[in-house]
Amino acid sequence: MKAGIIGLGLMGGSLGLALKESSLFSLIVGDDINPVHRRQAVYLGLVDECLDFKGILDCDVIFLCTPVDSIVEIIKRIKNLRENQLVIDFGGVKKEIIKTIPQELRANFVSLHPMCGTENFGPKAAFKDLYKNQIMIFVDMAKSGQYQLNLAREICMQLGMNIVKMDSKDHDRHTAFISHMPHILSYALANTVLKQENPQDIVAIAGGGFKGMSRISKSSGVMWSAIAKQNKENLLESINAILDELYYAKKMIENNQFDELKDWMTSANELREII
Repeated sequence: MKAGIIGLGLMGGSLGLALKESSLFSLIVGDDINPVHRRQAVYLGLVDECLDFKGILDCDVIFLCTPVDSIVEIIKRIKNLRENQLVIDFGGVKKEIIKTIPQELRANFVSLHPMCGTENFGPKAAFKDLYKNQIMIFVDMAKSGQYQLNLAREICMQLGMNIVKMDSKDHDRHTAFISHMPHILSYALANTVLKQENPQDIVAIAGGGFKGMSRISKSSGVMWSAIAKQNKENLLESINAILDELYYAKKMIENNQFDELKDWMTSANELREII
């Protein structure tokens, strides 16, 4: 079989490296809107060669690893798939993507979300073990073809991933709380420090707590602003929820309610029991 990857950044590039380690595909090809990324992907060995969009559409398995707004536009361009072709999107928000898939091609599509990544992006950020031992969410499986689902599962097994099943509504709400809102919080933290006088002096004494919380603020604004747009309502709900907690903490500090603040902090420790 031949695999085609559209989007050769961290996710697509790492996928290419990982698929080369498997026995499923005889050829890995790719495409990217950025010509520099195309050249880098071939030079770094992320894919065997780069083809145009028409060439990618001839592949047995097609992976869509671009930002979510681009995934929607790419799906609109896909026509006349063969019965046993498989198209997999890696989008971090599912409602708009799944709604865009033409009904006559719905069986060809399996919508997946790999719960992994780093703050780095572009082909140079790719590494072959990105997906290993991570969670892969299968979303709205009922309308996907059985052949396509079986092949998608086999690919995930070859990648060493753990499969979780979820509908698109739950997926988009849950990821707003555990992924999308934390990114907004990290961007807010970084911008807060950058707006202070002499931010370099503040960062110079930063320890693990600040570095950990601010790490994902280095993530691609192109990717995360597109996710915010497509998951607006769920993201706003999660932001309002965190604002409520921050306001509650602020009032306790203002009112010298430090015993209550301690209890509030201690209750948060319970999260360790379910992670």
